[in-house]
This record gives sequence, structure tokens and C-alpha cells, in this order.
Amino acid sequence: MFSYEYFSRDVSWLMFNHRVLQEAKDPTVPLYERIKFLAIYSSNLDEFYRVRVASLRSFKELKKKTRRELLDLRPKKELKQIRRIVQQQQQEFGAIFRAEILPALEAQGIFIVRQEAYSSDQQRFARQYFFEKIYPHLHPIIVNETGELPFLENAALYFVVELVEERAIRAIVNIPSDKLPRFVVLPSEAGQYAVTFLDDLLRAGLPEIFQQPVAGAYAIKLSRDAELYIEDEYAGDLLEKIKKSLTKRDIGLPTRLLFDQEMPLPLLEWLTTRLDLNKDDLIPGARYHNFNDFFRFPNPTGNAQLHDTPLPPLPHPVLEGAPSLLEVLQKQDVLLHFPYQRFEYVPQLIREAANDPLVTTIKITLYRVAAKSSVIEALLQACQQQKQVVVFIEAKARFDEAANLHWGDALSAAGAQVFYSYPGIKVHAKLLLVSRQEAVLQHYAYIGTGNFNEKNAELYTDHALLTAAPYLANEVAQVFALLERKIIVPTCKQLLVAPFTLRQRFVEMIDREIAHAHAGKPARILLKMNSLEDHGMIDKLYRASQAGVQIRIIVRGICCLIPGVAGMSEHIEVISIIDRFLEHARVYVFANDGQEAVYLASADWMTRNLDRRVEVAVPVLDPALAAELRSLLELQWHDNTKARRIDASQDNNYRLALPLTPAQRAQTDIYRYLKQSSAAAVPLNAQQK
Repeated sequence: MFSYEYFSRDVSWLMFNHRVLQEAKDPTVPLYERIKFLAIYSSNLDEFYRVRVASLRSFKELKKKTRRELLDLRPKKELKQIRRIVQQQQQEFGAIFRAEILPALEAQGIFIVRQEAYSSDQQRFARQYFFEKIYPHLHPIIVNETGELPFLENAALYFVVELVEERAIRAIVNIPSDKLPRFVVLPSEAGQYAVTFLDDLLRAGLPEIFQQPVAGAYAIKLSRDAELYIEDEYAGDLLEKIKKSLTKRDIGLPTRLLFDQEMPLPLLEWLTTRLDLNKDDLIPGARYHNFNDFFRFPNPTGNAQLHDTPLPPLPHPVLEGAPSLLEVLQKQDVLLHFPYQRFEYVPQLIREAANDPLVTTIKITLYRVAAKSSVIEALLQACQQQKQVVVFIEAKARFDEAANLHWGDALSAAGAQVFYSYPGIKVHAKLLLVSRQEAVLQHYAYIGTGNFNEKNAELYTDHALLTAAPYLANEVAQVFALLERKIIVPTCKQLLVAPFTLRQRFVEMIDREIAHAHAGKPARILLKMNSLEDHGMIDKLYRASQAGVQIRIIVRGICCLIPGVAGMSEHIEVISIIDRFLEHARVYVFANDGQEAVYLASADWMTRNLDRRVEVAVPVLDPALAAELRSLLELQWHDNTKARRIDASQDNNYRLALPLTPAQRAQTDIYRYLKQSSAAAVPLNAQQK
């Protein structure tokens, strides 16, 4: 029997993050966007250590037999491999910053000035800034040779300071980047712009704190386990347990120490011992940490060419200017494509429903919500209009738990009926349902691939189907009946609903393509998702490839499938696109002997999505909309500028997808395509006139 092989999940993720680093290295990317990609890389890596590395460390504590028999996992080996890869990437990161970004900034007259190079005017500014801004937020603690360290907060920045080298007197000083801007513009000569790190302004003031010379100051950052370990999730009040667990997130066990590699070895050993870390937990870095603060790096020149050319969201050719969105949906289905098209139609639909006297109920699932949310405001307006508002809030959405609980309280106080998490399962489906009492009760549904979050909708590529077709909208009502605990299993024929039918139906569609291939018919599959990790689905794709099914996959992040291996996956090609927008949509297309089946979904092909979440996939049954979606996918597949092909021969690394001429760039091509479609379309209200 053929033995299938897979890429490591965590190594695959690190290779994806390396693609982010490649964008920072690309000289054709505008300078401040390159800086942004460095920030994204750093932010991604922080979360990886807080979640994945923390999990591997906990697995390492299990007995070896348990790990091997139940988990098929070698955490110690995996952690070493992660450390090796991250160290290589961190070196590349530093080289990009020092050898490429800094000279490019200087060419624009922008100089990042270290404390040692301050001019006399800048020294005076630094002294004043230190006493007026920084000093009130400092909490320096002196630690002698045998003393205990203060508690180091997760992802916070600190200096480890040596005061008098021969007496080994040391101190820990917080760098208050949570209270003050990380970057400060300094006085400088005309035509030049000097920017300094908050760290250096603090360095300049360290002798003032201790009233003695400083032998050395070395930046550190500790990452801590961010998982919410909820004991016995099935018993008691889950919501209350989540609230209590949130208070413990930032005091989890250490998972990584990032340190200035100029730190003397005796000082590093002293620090490592007191934090109970081992060598695999140590990541040498440069003078500065927390590069995710570069999201807010100032542009004192005001030069717009240092940023991407704006692509303002486009009007939808049918929805824009329509007197009633509900009336539009009575006549036709609509597809929305974010961030290319306006998200405003979503809160507009809720507001229209709130003010419509025939609307009885509005129901919605919320997974991640913007801090200032027009969707929440529209739902609150519906409560004021005495509509029945039913909201399902996923309280276990990682790093958004506190915000979700806040909005749940606000909606509940306004009169909405709020449901929270199921034990042991997350609700990840993106659904909105408006029920209107017409001749019969009519449902209007929104089924999407992304969250109801207008900030995300500016940056994440997603699709949403809006429909009043009873065979779809009535099944969305079934899913809400499940979430409201009115039924145990939804009975859906069109929608695929995890954890009930989604995996099974996708397997059946792959099997159908295998049967077509065996019968000598054209057999093709085109998949787009964020992550491809589930071994069962990968095995099924391998079998399809062995049968001769032609498979193309666009995957942004984790890809455990190894493409292009003779006898196993030679008919499978995989590309990844990293560009100005985050590719987030999930689309699944099966040729089906000429009767193509096209699905939008909230679910990736990960075990957790297929088996431990409530997810929904919806067929796009309108031929024109299905063709539109296929056109967008083809533009992505033929990207030869930002797409990279996953190459099995290069250990899951990425290489340029296709020759560079003629240049094709999916995201700008999609924007142009939708702009032309919008300009060519006649609005529905104009047709009615």
C-alpha cells in the first residue's frame, strides 16, 4: 500500500510567514508597505509562539509512549526544527531591515537615529521627553545576584540593565511602548527627518534613573502561552469560565525569550535560569524587538508614493443606489467581493430591516467584530425598533474573547436575545438572516466567508452570497434553529453544515471526480482556502490525483499536502498569494462532468473546521454569479507577480509561480475587472425606471 507523506503543519506555517518576509524584501513594493510586511511577519510570529509553540511545549511534557501512540507527534524534534528555521528567518529579517529598509528610508531623507548619535539639540529634546513623557510610566526594579525577577508581562518590552559590571548589580526596566508611541520624530536639519525609537530615548535617561553610569542595557521580550485552558468545559457556566480564563492569558508559561544578541553570555545565563527556560526557548535578536510596532511608523515626508496606490471600495453594480436591498434580493441573488466592493451594504441591509414594519426577526452570527462596529450599531437600532434580534456570539474566538463578551453584554442590555459558545465546539459560520412577514414568512440570507467586521473588510479578501431563494434562505433558518438549541441536527439539502455533512459531502464530490476520471471524462478540482491540514482530505486528494483528476489549489497559509510527487500527487499544483490584501476566502469548485459545482464556505480543510466547528458552505447556483466567481479564481491562478508555487523539491518552500512576462497581478486585476463590471452594469433601479 502506498504510504502518503505530508509537510509538517508548523513548518508549513513558518514557510508561509517567510513569504511575508519575501514581500518585505521585494524592491518593487512601496517602501512603507515593505515596512508593514516586516510588522506583519513579527506579529504573526508572536502569535505562533503564544499558541502553537505553547501547545508543543505542553505536549512535550506527556509521556513519550502517549505522544507517539495517540498524537503521532515528536514535539522535542519539532521545537528544535522551529528554532532553527526561526533563527534563519530572524537573520534574514535583520538583514532586510539594516541593508535595505534603512538605506531606502535615508534616500527619502528619513533617518532612524540611535541614542549614541543624538546631536546636542536632540540630546536636549531627549532629556525633556524622558522626564515629561517616559519617566512617569517607568517601574525599574533592581535585582541582585540571588534575587528573583519581577513578573515579565507577555510581549512587553524590557531592558535588562547592568549597573556596575564588577559587582553584578542588575535591574529590569520596562519600556512603556503600551503607553507611548514607539517612534518619536526628533528635531533635525531642514530637508531631513530624524526618527528615534522610544527605547533609545529611555536609554538616554537610564543614568538619571539610577544616578550612576550604566554598563549596558539589552532589550528582551518574553512570549507567554496564550491558550485558554478551561477545566471541564462541559460542566458549569462556560461563559463565566471564559471570563476567568481571560484574566490568566497574559500570565501563561513562557514560550520564547527574544533577546539582544549583544547581551553578554553570563547575563543571558543568569536571565535564562531565573525564567526557567532552556536553549530551545531562546531566540537571539537585534537591538530592537516588537517590530509589529512598525505598523505605526511615521511618514514625516507625507510622500504618498511610499505607500500603495489607494484602491477605494467599489460600488456594487446592482446594490448601489437601490431604494431597497430587500427588494433587490426578491428579484435576484447577489455576490459581494470584499475589500474590492463596499462593506457598507451589510449594515445598510440590517438598518433597512430594522425600519421595515414587515420585518419580524433579525439573526446573526458574530465571530470577530470591529472595535467600532456599524453592524453592532445597526443591530442596536433594530432593538430600538422592537425587532426580535437574535445574536450568536462565539466567546472562544481567540484574542477577540473580551471584545465579543463586551458586545454581547451591550446587545443583551438593548433587548437582543444573545447565545454564546457551545462547550467543545466553536461557531465559525458567517450568517445573517432577516425574516419578513409577506404573503408567507420570507427569509433573506447572507452567507459569507469572512467576519462581520468592517475593518477586516478593508484588508481581507472575502465573498458573500445574499439570497432570498427559499431553498437556501430556509436552510440558513435551520442553522439558526440549531444555534438556538431548538433542534439537534439541521436537515439541509443545499447547505453543507459542519460538523454534520460538510466533510462527507466534500468527500463525495471528490469521489465523483475520481469516477469521472476512471470513466475517461474530464475531471478537475479547483480549491481556494487559507489552510489545508486535514490528513483525511489530503489523502482523498492524493487518491484523486492518482486517478488522473487535475487538481489546482490556492492556499494562503498552512499546506500539509505535498504537490507534484510522482505516483502520489503528480496531478496536483499548489500556489500561494501574498499581496496587499490578506487572502481569506474559501471557494471549492468541482467540474462534475460539465455541471460545475461551486461553493463558498466559512471553513478551511482543517480537522478543527470540519469536525469541531459549526461551519457552512453554500452552493452558488446562479450561473452568472458562478461564472463571475470562476473568473476571479482564474485571475488568481494566473498571477505571476505575487503568486508562489509550493515546491516539494524545496522542502515546502515557495518559488515564483510563472515567468514574469506578461505581468499579471491578481488583486489589481480583480479590482480592474470588478470596476469594469460595475461601470458596464445598469443599476436595477435604473432598469425599473
